[in-house]
Amino acid sequence: MKKVAALATLLALTSALAASPKDTLVYQSSSDIPTMDPGVTYDTASGGVVENIYETLVTYSGASLSKLEPLLATKWTISNGGKTYTFDLRKGVKFHSGNAFSCADAEYTFERNLVTNSAESGNWFLAESLLGTGANAADDKTITWARIDKAVECNNAGQLIFNLPAVDPAFLAKLAFAGQSVVDSKYAAGLGEWNGKEATWKDWVGKDLTNSKLSQAPSGTGAYKLVRKDSNTLLATAFDGYWGKKPAIKNIVIQKVSELAARQQAFLRGDADLIDGGGRAVDETQVKGKAGVTWVDNLDNTVATAFFMNQNIKNPALLGSGKLDGKGIPATFFKDANVRRAFSYAFDYQKYITDVQKGKGKQRTMLLPEIFGGYDAKVSKYTYDKAKAESFFKRAYGGQLWKNGFVLTANYRQGSEPSQKAMEILKANLEALNPKFRVNIQAKQWSEMLKDSKDGKEAMTIMGWAPDYADPDNFMYTFYSSNGYYNPRLNWKDSQIDKWLEQARSTVNTTERNRLYSLVGKKAFEQAPYILMPAGINYIFMRDNLVGVSASNYNPMISFSATGTFWKELSKK
Repeated sequence: MKKVAALATLLALTSALAASPKDTLVYQSSSDIPTMDPGVTYDTASGGVVENIYETLVTYSGASLSKLEPLLATKWTISNGGKTYTFDLRKGVKFHSGNAFSCADAEYTFERNLVTNSAESGNWFLAESLLGTGANAADDKTITWARIDKAVECNNAGQLIFNLPAVDPAFLAKLAFAGQSVVDSKYAAGLGEWNGKEATWKDWVGKDLTNSKLSQAPSGTGAYKLVRKDSNTLLATAFDGYWGKKPAIKNIVIQKVSELAARQQAFLRGDADLIDGGGRAVDETQVKGKAGVTWVDNLDNTVATAFFMNQNIKNPALLGSGKLDGKGIPATFFKDANVRRAFSYAFDYQKYITDVQKGKGKQRTMLLPEIFGGYDAKVSKYTYDKAKAESFFKRAYGGQLWKNGFVLTANYRQGSEPSQKAMEILKANLEALNPKFRVNIQAKQWSEMLKDSKDGKEAMTIMGWAPDYADPDNFMYTFYSSNGYYNPRLNWKDSQIDKWLEQARSTVNTTERNRLYSLVGKKAFEQAPYILMPAGINYIFMRDNLVGVSASNYNPMISFSATGTFWKELSKK
């Protein structure tokens, strides 16, 4: 009867908001949750759910960005010159299905990630560690089942063993990523997912798991299990069979509420404990200092954000005429470096810092947070300069662009006030330069933007990168390498930068790595593949009866960025 009553309470909350009960956390998000399958989890909205339903072998210790502690593992040893990792696994752990957790589940999980390794996932960096390449078997014919099978295996003592082809000092940190959470192998196979056998592995190579059966009905070892999910609401409840400390918050309700005003009203009434804000300027004005609100400021920002200028736009619908005739743009519009430089000088960085970040923001020289090694503060930065923007526009395409003008259509993340404001600032400045310049901006659902940008179908987008693991390579290679994860969204290549980045990831000499990253930063300034967005100084806010959130335990590596903690660490007073 108690379970029925609890479920009834959860269902009631989704249909008609009431003040959030003490045993229930209500979070209103601006975006949808693309997936709940760890094997393809690669965005923060999905990660914030997956990391609480599932668990990884290791996790970050408190607020540390680099210190790791056991989770589903109990200890580990490193041998063979740093190329073999042996994990002892926790006993007495159950999945939500009731199945017992064993080494076979961990082996299945990592083999599944290596086999599928789709473009939608973060498994490329696991594959780099375990196979020596970020590709899957469809793109790299040298990848065989034997290589995958050897990379991760269980021994007779029930220990999990990883065999790396080369030393990777970031490997442990990679295992803390939510996308490497351990999957219930028997349950997954029963749903019709890959059965873990050699005979069928080729059928699953590169398979997009975003809408997999496991995503629709997950079973993890986490402190919370899914009750139900639809397009607007996710309901989760504490797992009675959880091996660890029982969480104080019993019920989790995540609601997609696109309108900021509606989220703010629910939050200030106490109907929501946490919400996606509208950026510092809006939040400080409309939320900070209000009754019942706790505000935590001056937190580290480990996200790097930029305007992506796609040099091969694969969506005719965004091109208008498809020509430089003043009625559209060609697919290769941003291939001319002068266009990119002109756009970079046309963005008013200080206005964004003042209006959107309310003065609490700063320009970076590189798409790498300052707290990571390799950041060089001496690299040049673009500033808002109308004269320079005009000069570069007049050089672009031999003067034809300035003479004929252009029409650019750019999408931004629906519900994201900062992205909308940034697009509006750029649009206004570009159109003020030349009456023949026109920029159309429009909101688009996040999951659709993720897919279309990956397919090269967005002309210009604003996207950020939250680190998967604490190493500068995770930013520099991702953004700047032609083999990096973000390249299909940008279609930019610089062979010298590629060379430097490969050198940087093949040495453990910190001084040399820093020198190489500085060279990349300087060359990237010259080539302007991105417009670097000012980095905000992080803050969070919540209802004042929510306990467990503070500057001392906030970890920016946790995907649930509303608190920087796992759900199980929260309670209410």
